[in-house]
This record gives sequence, C-alpha cells and structure tokens, in this order.
Amino acid sequence: MNAKKRHPLIVGAFVLTATGIVTRIIGFLYRIYLSRLFGEEGMGIYQLLSPVLSLSFSLTAAGYQTAISKLVAERTATSRKPSLQPLVLGLSTSLPLSLACNAVLFYFADAISAGLLQEPRTASMLRILSFSVPLSAVHSCINGYFYGIKKAGIPAGAQLLEQIARVGCVYIVSSRILAAGGTPSIGVAVLGLTVGELASMLLTIAAVCPGGIPTRPRPGRFPRAGLSGSAALWGKLMAMALPLTANRIVLNLLQSVEAVSIPARLRLYGYDTATSLSVYGVFTGMAMPFIYFPNALTGSVAVLLLPIISESYALGNMDAVRSATLRTVKYCGLMGFACLGGFVLFGRWIGTSVFDSPLAGYFITTLGFICPFLYMDTTLSSILQGLGLAGHTFVMNVICLLIRLAFVFLAVPRVGVRGFLWGLLVSQLTLGVLYLGCLYRFLWKK
Repeated sequence: MNAKKRHPLIVGAFVLTATGIVTRIIGFLYRIYLSRLFGEEGMGIYQLLSPVLSLSFSLTAAGYQTAISKLVAERTATSRKPSLQPLVLGLSTSLPLSLACNAVLFYFADAISAGLLQEPRTASMLRILSFSVPLSAVHSCINGYFYGIKKAGIPAGAQLLEQIARVGCVYIVSSRILAAGGTPSIGVAVLGLTVGELASMLLTIAAVCPGGIPTRPRPGRFPRAGLSGSAALWGKLMAMALPLTANRIVLNLLQSVEAVSIPARLRLYGYDTATSLSVYGVFTGMAMPFIYFPNALTGSVAVLLLPIISESYALGNMDAVRSATLRTVKYCGLMGFACLGGFVLFGRWIGTSVFDSPLAGYFITTLGFICPFLYMDTTLSSILQGLGLAGHTFVMNVICLLIRLAFVFLAVPRVGVRGFLWGLLVSQLTLGVLYLGCLYRFLWKK
C-alpha cells in the first residue's frame, strides 16, 4: 500500500497500459469479426461515423476531463481531501453540451448524412450514435476526477468494461438475427458502441457516488465554498477546458481536411483514384496503428502526469516538477529511440509478414524516425497542461498541424506520399522543440 502511495505514476501507468493493451487486442479481433460480418462496404459506412464521434467528444468532454483532473489534483494537494466540486461544475457544463449535441445529431441526422457524410444510409446510425454522446461525457468527466486523485483503476476498469459490453452486444444481437434467418446491418455495431458507453458510465457513477466503490477515505460532505468560490472555480475550470476543447476541435477539423486532401494530392502526383485511396488506406490502416501501439505506455503516463504535476505545482514544489520533466524526457526519449531502431531494422519484414504489404513495410520503416518525438510529445503536453499552459499547447499544436497541411498541399503533388512522411517528421520535431522551449522558459527562467 505504501509503495503505491509513493509511486502513483508507476502503479497507475502499469494499470492503464495493461488495460490499454488488452482492450486493443480485443478491438483488433473485434474489427476482424465486423469485417467478416458486414463486409468491406459496411465497414466503410461505419468508418464514416468516426469524424462525427470524434468531433462530438472533443466539443463536449475531452477538455473538461483534463480540466477536472487538474483541479481535483490541485485541491487534493492543498486540502488533503478529494473534492467533488470540480467534477460537479464540469458536469454542469459538459452534460448540457452533450445533450444539445445529442439533439442535433438525432433531429438533423438526415441532413448530416446526406450533406456532410455524403452517405444517406448513415442517418439511422447517427440517431443511435447520438445517445452515446451524453453517456461518454458523463463517464469522461468522472474519469477525470479519478485521474485527479491518482486512482487509475476505475477508468481502466470502465475502459475494459466498455469494450467487453460493446463486443458482447454486437455478438448477441447479430447472432440472434442470423438465427432468425435475417441479415444484421452495420447499425448493430453502432448499437454496440452506445451500449458500451452506457456500461462504462454506470460503472463510473457507481464508483463516485456514496456507497460505491471506495477510492480514498470518504471526504464527508460536499464543501460549502459559496457562490463566489464556485464561480471562481468554474471560471478556472473553463479557462483550462476551453483552450483544450478548441485544440481538439481544431485538431479534428484539420485532420478531416488532411484525410480528404491526401488522396486528391496523390492524384495530382500521378496516381489514379484507386491507387491513391489504396496508398492512403495502407498508411492509415496498417502503418500508423503499428507505430502508435507503443504509445499505449506513454499515453498512460501522460494521463497520470497531469494531476501529479498539478499537485506539485500547487504546493510550490518546483523541484518535483523539474525532476518529473527530466525523467519524462529521458525515458520517453530512450523508448522512442529503441522503437526507432526496431522499426527501421524490422519494418519491411513486419509489412510483408504481418500485413502482406511491402508498401506498409516502407511506411513503418520511414515512420520509425518520428517515434522519439511522437512518444515524448505526448507526455510533454500533459506536463504543460498540468502547469496551466493549455493555451500554449493549443497554439503550438495548431502551428504543427499547419506545417503538416503545408506539406500535404505543396510537397505531396511533387514527390508523392514521401512529402506527407516528411511533413510528419518535421511537424513532430517542431512540436518537440516548441514544447521543450516552453518548459525551459517556464521552469528554469521563471
């Protein structure tokens, strides 16, 4: 027990990483099952919903989860008691936004499917998907509370339960339809997604409510901070959540522009439509997931770094902040260079043996060079947010996304997909330099 208290980052990172690996394996097998059940066309229609889901989450939940985590950590550091007030204030904003998003997706599904997604068959799926938005908002905010008190077990359990409930729902419903002589539609997968969000929300609510799963000694009654104190705390929460929300929305919008533009720019390079889409499919569906797989560890560390940095900063313990920053740079850098060596040496073999695609091997080998920056940037972003520099991270991320888009529009038509790979490398390197420069000025020049 004492070891866990002394090393919450190590324990929490292990829990989140182990759960992340298990859920990714389940997700990988689930994708194979869906592709066989619904075919390539059905999977293509299902994938059209991803930008809508990502944008909805960015608008209603992502920034609030991080802000709640930071504020809970700060208040726990000063009062030595977990405070539910940041969670309540975060939910008071996130939940109405998510319900409004739910209504828009439900009532305007026909217009969105025909006008934005260019596929009218997604309308019924959008209506089902719309109910997952408020469910996701609630459990994301509660997860932020548990991250803030450095209890990663509940979010990890919710993540695993969500995946199991999703897969189980799809399997049971589709099996019954097949047994009755029918043909299940891809809408079953969307139903499974919503059921998974519901299961995750119920678990987190049970954990945070009195009488639920214990986290720490019960803090007692909700602190009576008064209207002025609550208003000040809400203003502080919004000051952090809004830049994070804007960051995620801009990221999703720019990624959507990027996704549409790359095949078009490859056609300008000389590829036909089928080849350009195939190249982009190999890049996004095979190479990039493989490169991001080790990020399960750094992503877990990043989630837990934010409350730890926030707590140390709130206590004025700048030595602990500096020490955590240096260790992060050191170990993420070492991990990144180890992955770089592995992908460069074995990338082509992975592409041909695992994916039966020499092109995937080329992409993996080339993308290996972004690993030291990719893994380090993930954790440095959390440190900056823990120090209250969310606005700085927003500006720096926008700069690097614009660099990527510049390479897409200017380099890809001239040198093909290599232009996009160069853009990724330059943007990740630039982001790492900007993050380190910002941290240096804040920590050592303050």
